[in-house]
Amino acid sequence: MTAALSTRSSLEKHHLAPNKRFGQNFLVHKGTAEAIVHAGQITSDDIIMEVGVGLGALTRPLANVARQVIGLEIDSGIIRYHQDEQDLPDNVTLIHQDVLKADFNILFEQCQGPIKIMANLPYSISNPFLFKLIENQEKMAWATIMLQKEVADRLTAHPGTKQYGVPTVLLGACATVTRLLTLKPAEFHPRPKIDSVVVRIDFDQQTKRLETLPLYDRPLFHRIVRGAFSQRRKTLLNTLSAAKLLPVESENSVEQMESGQERAAIKQLTEAAIRKAGIAPTARAEDLTLEDFVQLTLAFTGALNI
Repeated sequence: MTAALSTRSSLEKHHLAPNKRFGQNFLVHKGTAEAIVHAGQITSDDIIMEVGVGLGALTRPLANVARQVIGLEIDSGIIRYHQDEQDLPDNVTLIHQDVLKADFNILFEQCQGPIKIMANLPYSISNPFLFKLIENQEKMAWATIMLQKEVADRLTAHPGTKQYGVPTVLLGACATVTRLLTLKPAEFHPRPKIDSVVVRIDFDQQTKRLETLPLYDRPLFHRIVRGAFSQRRKTLLNTLSAAKLLPVESENSVEQMESGQERAAIKQLTEAAIRKAGIAPTARAEDLTLEDFVQLTLAFTGALNI
C-alpha cells in the first residue's frame, strides 16, 4: 500500500476526509517528515508548538527529538482520531484550538518561554498566520513552517520584484527568513496543485543589518508599509497621501473635509516628509528597501510631532 493510500485508509477508518474548509493536505512520507524535523534543528530541550497536527506525520518525529510537543489542532475529528488510536507519544499534548484565535500570551506560558513553532500550514491561513506571528514577535523564538511556494517567494523577495510586498517588509523588520526544503505535490494527500516550501523564520537571531536600524514607531511603520503597497503602480506621493498619515487642521465642516484645498495640503505635507526621508516622491513601494521604510517612518514621526 502506498503512503497516500495508507493515509486515506486511516482517515476512512474513522469516517474522516480532508477538510477543504481547513485546507488540509496531509504529509504522507515518513522520510520527508523526518527531513523537515532535521532541517528545523530541534534539540532535546525544546518545547515545540505544532500547528495543525493532522494524522501525526510530523508530530511523531518531533516528539522523538523534542522535550515536549504541544499540538494545536482546529479539527475536532482529528482530535478524536488520536484519542481513539492512542498513537502519539506521551510527550505530546493535543489542544483543540484555532491558532488564528489563540492568545499568544498563553502559548508563551505553555512553551515556558519564547515560542518555537513547527507547522505544515494550510495554504488558506498562510497570510493571516504570518501576520499573527509579526504581531506577537516579542513572544516568538522561531517558526519552521511549510508554505505554498508563491508565499515563500514573497517572504524572500528582493526590492524591485513583483513578489516584494507587505509580508516581505514587515517580516524582514523583525526576523530573518531562510528557505530549507522544497516539497512536490506527491508528498501530500490530497495532492496540492503547486510545490510547497519549508522556511525557517528566526525572530531571536537579528542580523547586523537589523541591529543597525534606529528605533522607530512600529504601528506607524506598519501603516506606511501597507499604505505604500495599497496601489503598487502608483507613486509614494499618491499612495501615502491617500493613507492620510498626516492630519491637516481645518476649520471647515465635516462636509468640506474632502475639499480640493485640504487634499492639496495633505499632499504637500506628505511630499515634504518623503523628501525628508531622502526618497523621491515619484518612487514606488516595490523599489524601497527595509531601511527606506524605516527612514520614511522617522520622517513621518517628525512631521506628526511638529
